Amino acid sequence: MRISPKQKLSKNLFSKKIAMAATRDGYGEALVALGEKNDKVVVLCGDLAESTRSRVFAETFPERFVEVGVAEQNLAGLAAGMAFAGYIPFMSSFAVFSPGRNWDQIRVSICYAKANVKIAGGHAGISVGPDGATHQAMEDIAITRVLPNMVVVVPADSVETKKAAVAIAEREGPAYVRFGRPAVPVFTTQKSPFEIGVANVLSSGADVTIIACGPMVYTSLEAALVLSKKHKLRAEVINCHTIKPLDAKTIVNSARKTGAVVCAEEHQIHGGLGSAVAEALAEHAPVPMRFVGMPDAFGESGEAGALLEKYGMTKEKIVKSALDVIQQK
Repeated sequence: MRISPKQKLSKNLFSKKIAMAATRDGYGEALVALGEKNDKVVVLCGDLAESTRSRVFAETFPERFVEVGVAEQNLAGLAAGMAFAGYIPFMSSFAVFSPGRNWDQIRVSICYAKANVKIAGGHAGISVGPDGATHQAMEDIAITRVLPNMVVVVPADSVETKKAAVAIAEREGPAYVRFGRPAVPVFTTQKSPFEIGVANVLSSGADVTIIACGPMVYTSLEAALVLSKKHKLRAEVINCHTIKPLDAKTIVNSARKTGAVVCAEEHQIHGGLGSAVAEALAEHAPVPMRFVGMPDAFGESGEAGALLEKYGMTKEKIVKSALDVIQQK
């Protein structure tokens, strides 16, 4: 989706009436749609059907739903076996447990074996809030994108999450889709393009490139508005929903145009989107960069907004980072 300079700053995009929905809701909707379309789609869950929105599929297609219980290693093993039996399994859990707790099984039984398994990690990011550090997955992008044969997708809102789940189902091989619990702005539409491996330029600019994934995409658009109105700077905002395979072409072209890049994600600044972008730019277009994300720390229990503020995953931090990196050009 490319938004023209006039559209990107429209009042509708930042209206207080903008629809809000959890990205996990889009995942639940996708499962039902996929189940209706293809009887080979099955869903496995680690005792978190309500939280991951797998419950809707379980109620609609009970004969194709497997409740594994609190046994994430078994979850991965069963999913791999079902894939080799010809099914398209979606394994749903919290991201700290899957891919966190069962990374070895995902590595060997799924990725090494090239099993057609789709891994859904919910409750991702620090915005899980009161659940605290043990349930706030801040490392999952890093540990999945490093695995050979794995596709990693981090959609920006509920509409894009539904598209992402459908897209990975139609693509052969292991894939990971990441989503969260809190309601976030729904700013993409059914007509917005989505293709795995193709980043979407949401606004054009010449002063700085802001590359984001997940809910931080909307936050980046808010930051771009501040940069435009207060500082008379034009930011190019890119929704990099696919971390792997990375759309290096779009990223490199934008970096060459603006000469400065800020990456924003609700994830550790080490190993995630920012690291993937830095790898691409180091080889093809070295430019000054800044990283907005979790600053090498574990989270804590608290309200989502307060935690995002404390750890610097806000539009204010993106604006500050943009102003700083522009000075380094």
